[in-house]
Amino acid sequence: MFIAAIGEAQKMWPYGDEYAFSLIPNFLVTGIAAMLVSLTSIVWSIGFAHKERGSIILFLLFILLFLVGGGVAQVIFFPFICWVSTRINRPLNWWRKVLPARMLKSLGKLWPWCLALGSLLFVFALQIAITGFVPGMSDPEKILSVTMVCLGLEAIILTLTFISGFARDIGMRPDLTTDQTLAS
Repeated sequence: MFIAAIGEAQKMWPYGDEYAFSLIPNFLVTGIAAMLVSLTSIVWSIGFAHKERGSIILFLLFILLFLVGGGVAQVIFFPFICWVSTRINRPLNWWRKVLPARMLKSLGKLWPWCLALGSLLFVFALQIAITGFVPGMSDPEKILSVTMVCLGLEAIILTLTFISGFARDIGMRPDLTTDQTLAS
């Protein structure tokens, strides 16, 4: 059930397998299903995650994506993304208590930078995982270590992105109380 999404003939370096899990016993059908569920997840997260049951469906789409060969690395990131999606259009009372008011503005300004840096780290780690290319490095073990460090940093930056995003939302709507929710 675990498959190498990149076959031996296409592998660019010793660790360039990119493993996935699939209940589908056919590589072509697995690839098509993974792309379709992936596209559906993207459309849903952009257009419908803010709806009443949007976060639940997003979580179910990510589970389905895992089951049809969407890769194993997503398991690290998507539960957090789904959890954050449950906070859409809801009061951020807990975050108001936890985040110091004097830090909201500066922390909120970090949000786009954290989002951009996290995205770049993810793309860089993915590029390394597929190609094994890191400028100035040729040892596969060291390259694998760089990939893991990038993914670890990505997890930290993603967390900071969520926190700074909450701070930005609180800063934009300081009058939002527990009885009010943002309009869709």
